[in-house]
Amino acid sequence: MGIFIKNNDQVEKMRAASRIVAQAHEELEKYIKPGVTTGELNKIAEEFIRGKGGIPSFLGYRGYPAATNMSVNDAVIHGIPGLRRLKNGDIISIDIGVILNKFHGDAARTHPVGEVKPQYVKLIEVTRQSFFEAIRYAKHGGHLNEVCSAIEDYVTSYGYTVVREWCGHGVGRQLHEDPQIPNHRMKGRGAKIERNMTFAIEPMVNEGKADVRILDDEWTVVTKDGKFSAHYENTIVVTDGEPEILTL
Repeated sequence: MGIFIKNNDQVEKMRAASRIVAQAHEELEKYIKPGVTTGELNKIAEEFIRGKGGIPSFLGYRGYPAATNMSVNDAVIHGIPGLRRLKNGDIISIDIGVILNKFHGDAARTHPVGEVKPQYVKLIEVTRQSFFEAIRYAKHGGHLNEVCSAIEDYVTSYGYTVVREWCGHGVGRQLHEDPQIPNHRMKGRGAKIERNMTFAIEPMVNEGKADVRILDDEWTVVTKDGKFSAHYENTIVVTDGEPEILTL
């Protein structure tokens, strides 16, 4: 397919879609507390997105049945919202995509639910910070491997592991475009980074081993050892200077 480099008008459309993603995350944060179900959170998110004129990117994508991903505790990504009721001490990763004017924005956040053990707070913090370590290298003229290596180096320095089977990705007219952006060091330098490239960088970080498996619902990815996992993602655009984070 090749890497689709946007023009300024297309970047502006992505900025608008991404703004709704960011606002939806802010809205949901008010409701994340013990007792709420993942299905209720999903409904709030979908109604908010549609109220802003957007369409949930995930709903119907390859048959996915919900507007958001809600992944709790040992679930890494792609958790299907439903009747699960959040408990004090849980952590929940929420992934939201929005399409507006034929362009997508995509972002994920992991939140503590109520009072959470310090080890899980740390896991969430390290996962989030690994994204910011990585985007320092998302500059015109650089190469993707610098971005990928920065994630792995930061995460492993805290004794955590990165999920290798899933990765970040280009985003634009499609929810998933070239290039793929692993959360670990690549064999080569990777694609050259150019102005107006847009991608979603998304560290997925496990407290224990990197190994994962897919549940019988054929979507939810969980850690094999049952230890907790965190996820953090933003859509960015490469500029002449520092990258712009579209979903913050």
